[in-house]
Amino acid sequence: MPGTSELLGRTREILADLVAFPTVSTQSNLELIAYAGDILSGAGAQLSMSLDPSDSKANLFATLGGEGDGGIVLSGHSDVVPVEGQDWSSDPFVLDERDGRLYGRGTCDMKGFIACTLAMAPYFAEAKLSRPVHFAFTYDEEIGCFGARALMGEIANAGVRPSVAIIGEPTSMRIIEAHKGCYEYTAEFRGLEGHGSVPDRGVNAVEYAVRYVSRLMALAEDLKARAPANSRFQPPWSTLQIGRIAGGVAHNVIAGQCTVDWEMRPVQASDADYVKSDIFAYVENELKPAMKAVHADADIVTHVIGEVVGLEPVTESEARRIVSELTGSDDAEAVAFGTEAGLFQQAGISSVVCGPGSIDQAHKADEFVSIDQLRSCLEMLERLRAKLAC
Repeated sequence: MPGTSELLGRTREILADLVAFPTVSTQSNLELIAYAGDILSGAGAQLSMSLDPSDSKANLFATLGGEGDGGIVLSGHSDVVPVEGQDWSSDPFVLDERDGRLYGRGTCDMKGFIACTLAMAPYFAEAKLSRPVHFAFTYDEEIGCFGARALMGEIANAGVRPSVAIIGEPTSMRIIEAHKGCYEYTAEFRGLEGHGSVPDRGVNAVEYAVRYVSRLMALAEDLKARAPANSRFQPPWSTLQIGRIAGGVAHNVIAGQCTVDWEMRPVQASDADYVKSDIFAYVENELKPAMKAVHADADIVTHVIGEVVGLEPVTESEARRIVSELTGSDDAEAVAFGTEAGLFQQAGISSVVCGPGSIDQAHKADEFVSIDQLRSCLEMLERLRAKLAC
């Protein structure tokens, strides 16, 4: 087993390669998945790759140490957010080292963690492992966790039963045992255009969208009163916000189309049920009948962009216990941002989030991960290897 400095050098090399793959969610990740697969297969891992419906993206699930139950999953998403409109100091898809930091899109969110796991793969392979180590690299986390949702079904169908998942999102190597869910929707309003001088002869999609948004804002206030007494989140209640409203063509034209993008981040599943049942009933019982009374083809269509469950804190967590031992920290926190961890937990796999880099750097221009953070991650993985070595 090489020293951490040698491992760190290899990790930096791999991270440079990973950053060079522009795996923005609108683009393919197949080259990155093939690259990671080559490293893992070279270490002797058994690979399973599955394509998305477009055949342009893939999940990779690899195993070292046999096919037994009780394995530990090291999980990361391969996609990154766009760079358009951001003022970068260097090429976002070329790794740039400055002052102990490695800059590039995805360095902290979350190719730094993936690079650490790939650098460690040959050394996991050398050890006689007491339980399998799995590597899970997914697509489309940033736009709805579609890859992870597909992966959960693939793991179940394959009869693989891991018991622990470490999701390496940027947490500054702190242990995260709970986070809110993330539910995203687009409501499409289809009205009837007309001249602005006779608004009663048309169905103004923007006006109905405003009524819809007003209802959502009232529900957002209701959610504050529903905050659990022992909530560890900041803010302690489920949140709801409007991301975008677009509609209409001119001052004097009745708007025939409008869309509303909105999201909620529930601290408990019952809050999501409360909001959905209320707003959908409001649409069906009040808004749509009023629209159709003027124009039979008027409609409101809700598109579910993604419904990603949160990571629920539990009293006894094997994942928390193991990662606490590996990091030397007994503290476990709750955060507002979402990850794929809740999907692993929902699949019966004890899960925590712990990885290098700060969430404060994610999605921004000049995103970076510090070399010290990568070193800490590698030390955690080295201890995991030692723990699993027979």
